[in-house]
Amino acid sequence: MSEITLIHIGDLHGHLLPRPNLRSGAAARSEGGLARMAALIDRIRAERPDSLLVNTGDTIQGGAEALFTRGRALVDAVDRLGVDLYAPGNWDYLYGKERFLELFGEGTGPRGVGHRWGALAANAYHDGSDSLLLPPRRVLEVGGLRVGVVGLSSERAINALGPWVTRGIRFTADAAEIPAHVRALREQERVDLVVLISEFGLAKNILIAERNPGIDVVLSSDMHEETHEPVVTSTGALVSEAGQDGTRVAQLDLRVEAGRIADWSYRLHAVDDSVPEDPAMAAAIREVREPFVAGPGFLPHTDPMSGARLERPIDQVVGRTTIALHRSEPSHPEAAPDARAAVVSGTSHDFLSAALRHAAGADIGHMRGFRYGTHIAPGDIRLEDLFHLMPVGAQLARGLVTGAQVLQQLQASADGALDPDPFRWTGGWLHAHAGLRYALDPGAAAGSKVSHVEVRRAGGEEWTPLEPDAAYSVAGYWFAEAPQQVGGLACTDIEVLRTADGRPRDVTEHVVDVLREHPVEPEPERIALRAPLPPRTGPNAEIQPLRGGASAR
Repeated sequence: MSEITLIHIGDLHGHLLPRPNLRSGAAARSEGGLARMAALIDRIRAERPDSLLVNTGDTIQGGAEALFTRGRALVDAVDRLGVDLYAPGNWDYLYGKERFLELFGEGTGPRGVGHRWGALAANAYHDGSDSLLLPPRRVLEVGGLRVGVVGLSSERAINALGPWVTRGIRFTADAAEIPAHVRALREQERVDLVVLISEFGLAKNILIAERNPGIDVVLSSDMHEETHEPVVTSTGALVSEAGQDGTRVAQLDLRVEAGRIADWSYRLHAVDDSVPEDPAMAAAIREVREPFVAGPGFLPHTDPMSGARLERPIDQVVGRTTIALHRSEPSHPEAAPDARAAVVSGTSHDFLSAALRHAAGADIGHMRGFRYGTHIAPGDIRLEDLFHLMPVGAQLARGLVTGAQVLQQLQASADGALDPDPFRWTGGWLHAHAGLRYALDPGAAAGSKVSHVEVRRAGGEEWTPLEPDAAYSVAGYWFAEAPQQVGGLACTDIEVLRTADGRPRDVTEHVVDVLREHPVEPEPERIALRAPLPPRTGPNAEIQPLRGGASAR
């Protein structure tokens, strides 16, 4: 009988430093930080030397340091963790195909051999061909065991921006490659253990494991779920997902005999202030951040996405909030009966959509329901907090749409987050729309989950029904690569809000303008649930119901 430990991290989303945990019941404690994470990983390795460190993606996007260095700041820090295996997430392609291959392609591994972090992806191809960007699988010898690993990268382009981000890459979305790789590992490579590392998200990864009985373990990312106990599938596979922002490290200890798991234990470690910082990693992070924070080392930076200029330190206080800003609460009411379920809404997204609406003087402010973000405690808001929430190089624009377009976006958003088939999900959670309020039935049929939509036009106080044929102004993200769209909607009469001399201006600066006028205050929930969200399906809290809204009625 042999033993191995899988150390699992994922969904770091650009977080180098700790941030508060403001989720209900968390006591607002400080969590995360790569210096703490490094110390915790070193401790586990010392106790369990036959181990593999696995990063399941969405690493190099999510903060100013990541954005302005096109991912290099995070790569340099995470390199120090000694990652053994990596499945890229959709946001790891943010800076384009060429940059992705510069960072993770052939020859980027240790001493220029192999791929950085042992990157694997069985489903990401050079567009127009069957040639893979990365190797699909590997076999490693650890603790006397032959461990076969298959990787699944993102199954989609970056929907929150547009398919232009991943131009030149073709993703498959049904895990059709997996059966052949599992068979090859079992029958040809004669491995003792099969591990799937996948950024398909917890709900889909559970289904993939159940459809492929040869898989023993799935290490998952994308949905930011925290499995305080691993999900045990009907086939006996163990599935782990380790939260977000570097606040959790999962440890799965396995005893393997005759090609099967004979025993296991699992722990989801909190990366909190009980873990001392690793001095070398702390020093490396200070070095990475020096050009971005106040002090003699600060340098202006140019946004690689928009060309906007960063002229101020990111640790500068730019406003205040009277409420906790985040989007992370679970869906089942017994966990947080008075909290806003993250799949539906959150204070951070409500604040941002309202700020964009105000800054542009629009009827509707739009913010896509992305899963990345951060937590901001009541008190000061720093520029880097805004970059954790809006780290994609967007500009702000205002355009005209019809009420029918708005309703279509609302219905598509609800269907894309709550469809009973997770393989039909479109990524992220419900969009945020300031200036709108409506009713939501999570279990209703596709195309009918949203009803009773009302709008309050810019400068007005009265709520009136959304009229399909009427024109409304909408404010939201704008990118030069999709010039006819604002907030993902095809618009007319588009005006991009630039600097006084016509230069690009990052969307964060418009939010700073709003914060200069007044702090963030509480506002009523915009979405009225007509039926409760489903209860959890197992022992873990679920942010996004693993079976969609099907059991909500």
